[in-house]
Amino acid sequence: MRHKVAGWKLGRNTSHRRSLLRNLVTSLIVEERIETTVPKAKALRPLVEKMITLGKRGDLSARRQAGAYLMTKEAVTRLFDTVAPRFGDREGGYLRIIRAGWRKGDGADTAFVELLGSEKLQEEKREKRAVARSKRAEEAKRAMDEAEAQQGVEHPSDHVEGADKTKDDKE
Repeated sequence: MRHKVAGWKLGRNTSHRRSLLRNLVTSLIVEERIETTVPKAKALRPLVEKMITLGKRGDLSARRQAGAYLMTKEAVTRLFDTVAPRFGDREGGYLRIIRAGWRKGDGADTAFVELLGSEKLQEEKREKRAVARSKRAEEAKRAMDEAEAQQGVEHPSDHVEGADKTKDDKE
């Protein structure tokens, strides 16, 4: 039994676990919401809270410490410029873990991990995706119509191959 042993091993060796958690922290800061397994989410929580606390300090030393841990410069600037100021007067509890059910392939219990206050950002992303999706569909339809007009071919749904044959022709 692992009485009073802190942390999660996550079935990995030390270096793999460390790089996994660094990548998860970086992704969470950049994206503000990620989906992962519940044990990884629970292992991720104290690390993200430490990074946000560094971001709230805001001095050069804190920026260098965060830069040494996070994987990209974009994550460091985002941490110090947009994420940390949001939690200025809050003391801890910067993220939310929402269980999302089980993964189909291996049955792992999954969860969404999101920073508090990221709801507005998620709505903006959804709207942008919906606009882009409708734009792509409209362009594809227009391109199909133009191609049909150039070839003078009927719409594929109007003509079904083999439908004009009679029963006697098939035999």
